[in-house]
Amino acid sequence: MPGALIEVIQHPRWGKCVSLSDGQVELMATLDFGPRIIHLSTTKGKNLFFEDVDDTLYESGESFDPVGGDQWHIYGGHRLWTSPERIPRTTYPDNEPVEWAQVGERGIVLRPAVERWTQMAKEIEIQLSSDNGAITVTHRVTNKGAWPINFAPWALSVMSAGGRAVVPMTGSDNGLLPNRRFILWPYCRLNDPRIVFTETAVVVNQGEGPTPYKFGTDNEAGWAAYSNHGDTFIKHYRSIAGGTYPDFGVSFELYTSTRMLELETLGELQEVESGHSVEHIEMWQVVKGLDLRQGSEQDAVDQVKAYVK
Repeated sequence: MPGALIEVIQHPRWGKCVSLSDGQVELMATLDFGPRIIHLSTTKGKNLFFEDVDDTLYESGESFDPVGGDQWHIYGGHRLWTSPERIPRTTYPDNEPVEWAQVGERGIVLRPAVERWTQMAKEIEIQLSSDNGAITVTHRVTNKGAWPINFAPWALSVMSAGGRAVVPMTGSDNGLLPNRRFILWPYCRLNDPRIVFTETAVVVNQGEGPTPYKFGTDNEAGWAAYSNHGDTFIKHYRSIAGGTYPDFGVSFELYTSTRMLELETLGELQEVESGHSVEHIEMWQVVKGLDLRQGSEQDAVDQVKAYVK
């Protein structure tokens, strides 16, 4: 089994980072803060993730910094949060250095410091497949406090501007009973031109819009896709029908603004005892040369289904 190239580099914008590549995909994660998986692409391809290189998306003040003297920055890339969304618990500033270790020949694990205010320890493990370009991303959250905490692990991939997302919406045949949830946030406008419903999916064309837009769905199929720069990112996760999830019971959420689009998956909401951990696993594919931006929204749905396993 061939190994991957894993090395620490100095990035001109993000500082100390660890990179992984195997001839099919390239990833890079920050070590001076985060962690953020700040880069994902095919080999020598363009980054599919959003990067806030000018540091314009940040929040400050007591509501976002319970320990004082810091700010929360989006930075970009892929991050690990906890749900339900509570400020400052969810948006605890993750600006301290990150430890990392190699795991086998084709993986790494990223371990930031324990959050002083929440007493949560988070880590992200990345493993590259040996044969098909797939990536396994395991998210872990450990309760280091003295009392149980109720939360769900929440994995957010922040995608670069200008692409197209596809989210499946089919559900079970329940006869006269409803078979899916589609929930909206207060700032959404129902007539937002970026949102298109086909017979089996929601397609979102990232770009300018009247307001930000966010929706949630059960997503029983357990995948979502985003296409940009001529390639397509597909993330898979386990969606449990009838599971206990935050936000009216949905396991998937999508957020878009004029600058980016987020594909967000969630684990189940549960009480985590002191010293216990929860895991949430995503499987990633990057399909080189699959451009879902070409053609109609229905064309995009039909094309991506051929790559969903």
